[in-house]
Parts: sequence; C-alpha cells; structure tokens
Amino acid sequence: MSALYVIPILAFLILVHELGHFLAARLFGITVLEFGIGLPPRLFGIRRGGVLYSLNLIPLGGFVRVLGEDSRSLEPGSLQTKARWQRAIFFAAGALMNVVIAVILMMVLVAAQGKPEEHVYIAEVAPDSPAAAAGWQPGDRFLQVGGQTITSVDQLLAITQSYAGRPMPVVLQRGSQRIQSTVVPREQPPAGQGRTGVRIATAPKAHITVANVEPRSPAANAGIRPGDEVTQIGDYTIDDAAIYWLALEHYAQQTTTIQIIRDGQPLKVTIQVPERSPAQSQLHVGTVIRQEVIAQPLPLWQIPVRGIAQTLSLLGGMIVGLAMLLRGQASLSNITGPIGIGQLTSELLAISPNPVWMTLANLTVLLSLNLAILNLIPFPALDGGRLFFVLVEAIRGRRIAPEKEGLVHLIGFIILLGFMFLIAFVDIGRILSGQSLVP
Repeated sequence: MSALYVIPILAFLILVHELGHFLAARLFGITVLEFGIGLPPRLFGIRRGGVLYSLNLIPLGGFVRVLGEDSRSLEPGSLQTKARWQRAIFFAAGALMNVVIAVILMMVLVAAQGKPEEHVYIAEVAPDSPAAAAGWQPGDRFLQVGGQTITSVDQLLAITQSYAGRPMPVVLQRGSQRIQSTVVPREQPPAGQGRTGVRIATAPKAHITVANVEPRSPAANAGIRPGDEVTQIGDYTIDDAAIYWLALEHYAQQTTTIQIIRDGQPLKVTIQVPERSPAQSQLHVGTVIRQEVIAQPLPLWQIPVRGIAQTLSLLGGMIVGLAMLLRGQASLSNITGPIGIGQLTSELLAISPNPVWMTLANLTVLLSLNLAILNLIPFPALDGGRLFFVLVEAIRGRRIAPEKEGLVHLIGFIILLGFMFLIAFVDIGRILSGQSLVP
C-alpha cells in the first residue's frame, strides 16, 4: 500500500508545474482560459477574473489552457501575440517551478538533517593497484590524506588528484588499529578504476539499531532482537551503516562477536557470518537496520546555500545520466514510469532508515527534478519541443505556421502515449517477476 504515496506526490508535482505556466501567463498578460486541478471530466468550476478555476474528477496534477496556445489567434492576450522571449519563459516556467520546489524541499531536508559527520571507507580494492600494494583492505576508514582530515568524498578525490604521480601519505582506521601508509596515485588509471584502485563507501555517523530480524537467520540464531543497538562487530566499532555491512563482509564465513545494547544494558553475542552470494548486493544475516544520524544544527545562513548546492548537484548528475542514456552508455532497463515509481517508493520506504516524511521528501525532490529535465527535452508535445519551435522561429526570422506546428505536437503526443504504455508493461513485468528497483 505504501506504493500509493506516489499518487499524491505526482499529482502535487504536476500541479506545481502547471502553476508555473499559470503565473508566467499572468505576468505577461496572456489570457488564461482555465486553470484545472485534476484532469477531466470536470466536476465543477468557478469563474473569477475571466479565468475558469475547475476541479476535475481524475486527481492527477492539473492543466492550464491559455488563449492562442494551439491556434493562430491574434486576439489581445493571445500567446501568439507575445514576444519570443515571453513565450519562451512561459514554456519553461513549469520546469523552473519544479526546480524551485525541489530547492525548497531540499532546504527543509538540510535543516532537518543538520550537519552530520561523514565517514569515508574503502569498500573494495582492485588487484594490482596502488591501494593493493599499500595493503589497504575493505572496511578501512580514511582518517587523514595528504595531512588533511577527511570529511567528505569530494575532498578525498580532490586531494588524491592533486597527488597524482607522487607519494601521498594516508592514515587509515582498521578496527582498533591506526595504520600509516603511502601510495602513489596513478596519473592514467585503467578504465573503471580510480587513481588508487579503490571503490568508496560513505555514511553519516549514526547509532545503528536493529529494526527487524528474520526467523531462523544467523542474526536470530545469535539471539539478536529488534531494538538492539549494535556498537561493535569483532574489532570494528559500529558508528554508521556503512561500517556495519563492511564489518560483516570482513568476517564472512567466520564466527565473530557482536556487542549490543539492550534495554540500556551492554550484551555480547556470537554470530556465524555466512558467505555473501553473488546475487546479493549486501551480505545477508537476517537483519534490517535503522540509523539515527548524529548531526549538529546548521547556522541559518548555511541552509539555503547547502540546499541550492545539493539540488544543483543532483540536477547535474541527472543531466549527465540522461546524456549517457542517449549515447547508449546506460541501460534502458532503468527507465520507469508511474507504476515503477510506485514500486520504487514502496521499496525505499521498506529499507530507508529515515522517517517516512524524510524519505518521501527526498523522493519528491528527485521526481521534481526529473519532471523538469524531461519536460525540457526538445521533443514535440513537451515544453522543450515548444521551446525548440521558438528557437527555430528566432533563427528563421519568421514563424512556422501554427497548424503545422500543431500537427507536429499531435504526432509527438501520440508517440509519447505509446512510449508510456510500453513503459507501463515493462514496469508490470518487473513487478510480476519479483525484480527490485533498489540495488
């Protein structure tokens, strides 16, 4: 049932998108014929200031009808009578509003989450790499690199790049040991490897609590119960989610101890850690964990700065991902529609350690940015397709006949409908086959 959260989220984002077009129309004096909440058939409407505000039966988003949008009307207030830059802003306003909402939600998340202490770990070491030669191991945590205390992945990557081709001092934490080492980051690393040959894992500092234990699993056999706080696995202090899984990986096919706190009392249990199967992304011991992130409140001035920066970072990553998809460098199997988004919502809520509202807010940010990017693709019937016609008009110095442009958008709309039905069938097939969208 948690998949149904996607319905109000998508409805809200589409309504926000249409609100952007509505506000742009009012700003430039474009006559708005109707602003609809939901999709037809219409239940009822109220006319105010010449605009019909309607409530419609299908509760998915909304729409805006403006004078001259799909015709050659040259009446006062028609979209066709407005300057190119005004029409361009009108078409782009929906996507812009989605970005604005994403920024606002990200600021709320940043304010709620505060400033956590980020831990950066080695998750995997490539054979015959500088890291392997230095004796680095999965589960090692970066404490200092190049004399600087490591607080983020970006910082680690920047320092490593600056040391390319010359010795770089590194201090690692391995269990209870502090290890000094030196590596020479490669100037031309092999494809698929970094300069030192490691895959990185990161997580915020947090209290790790067991949320669920599967019956007859290794965790259940060890006596672990829901509500237990895990503080130690073998030699590894457990102070974030990443080291919890990395420590279990370290002791795969071994017997080790786990220290927990139960009802305020410290306890120690013994667990037989199984081997991770190739089909599993994480070693399975039968637990679902939750993390209570330990964070410091942010100064008020940092909240908008971080919110904008994180939103732009997400937006840039999505644009790069779309470019890779168009170049054939990414799998089309990852494309999903509303049904798949519902599945993703359900899966994320099942595994997320964050409160429900925070998980849904993060998902809303991602979907809002996706909606903005997809709408600006220069494909007929999309806002980007209409912007493309404005650009062509600016280059030619004259307009394309409205009936020809309308025909192109109609064909594009039919193609989009067919593509949506195809994605829906793929989504349904994925669900029936039991395939997960969460790696």
